Amino acid sequence: MSELNEARWSVLSERGCEASRLSYAAAARLVAQLTREPVYGLSIVTDEAAARLNHQPAPAKPPAKKRAPRRKANKS
Repeated sequence: MSELNEARWSVLSERGCEASRLSYAAAARLVAQLTREPVYGLSIVTDEAAARLNHQPAPAKPPAKKRAPRRKANKS
């Protein structure tokens, strides 16, 4: 069986994942339909790649606290 016939394709757009678990032919039809709406940034990728793109990156660490400048030592 060809990978193109397997239901393993997703359609992505600027809005996010439009659909997944499609055959490549069904994904191509959806892209044609969305192009007429118009929806931009359309691409066909595997479901595996779409799943990686939908994960949110780990939150950034909070900035380190700023330290007060060191005081000069008293020389007596």
